Amino acid sequence: MASQFDTETHIEPTADPADGRGEWSTHLTSSWNIGTNPNGGYLVSPVLRAMRTLGAHPDPMTVTTHYLRPGTGDASATVEAELVRTGRTVSTARGRLIQDGKGRIETIAAFTDLSEPGDVPLTIEPPDMPPPGQCRERSGLEQGVDLPILNRVDVRLHPDQATAGQAEAAVVSGWIRFLDDRPVDTLALPLFADAFPPSVFGSLGYVGWVPTIELTVHVRRRPEPGWVLARFETTDLSDNRIIEDGVLWDSAGNLIAQSRQVGLLLTD
Repeated sequence: MASQFDTETHIEPTADPADGRGEWSTHLTSSWNIGTNPNGGYLVSPVLRAMRTLGAHPDPMTVTTHYLRPGTGDASATVEAELVRTGRTVSTARGRLIQDGKGRIETIAAFTDLSEPGDVPLTIEPPDMPPPGQCRERSGLEQGVDLPILNRVDVRLHPDQATAGQAEAAVVSGWIRFLDDRPVDTLALPLFADAFPPSVFGSLGYVGWVPTIELTVHVRRRPEPGWVLARFETTDLSDNRIIEDGVLWDSAGNLIAQSRQVGLLLTD
């Protein structure tokens, strides 16, 4: 059986792609919502699927998405994509997600083949973390917002960072995997980079929904099977805008992705 992620990010071509361009239909569900809005990493997933079909390379290497408007769950959407350039080792594409005639996100991504990892002379080592069984499940009650996405992904937070406003710094770390045991791959990493509570949650407390303005994910290698370890830190908060840096490691301790996100901290 197809996984929930694959089924709920599935795309169907509405016409044969021509001249490096194509259009697809998809149906977004509310099962990946943060509050009443689909998670930003979920929104980009069908767009990445469409862009990947246009080139010869299977793995997203760098993905930058601008969020123009919130998406709508339990509703159809249109994906448009075009191939910008293709080369021997990298292909670059541009895509957008449209609902009700309005652009919701705009994405540009470069794809490559990460099947043969190279030497690693310099890397970021994973932090010391209790195993998943000793960590606390992510809670909508703690964050102050309903989290339907927790019916799709299993997120375990470091026990010292899992209670709103109790951490000493704006840092959140923990483990993540699909609840239906779907193996993680490079297509899923932009979703995983956006599936944790905002790191300011630990220092500021109940922050509710923090909408993303822009998210960039750099994928470094294909993950080994198992849990993914992640660490996120807010490095700047000014005028209710946050800049958060994230790092993801696979079950073997390999660095698999880095992210940077600009978000809007909503206030009453």
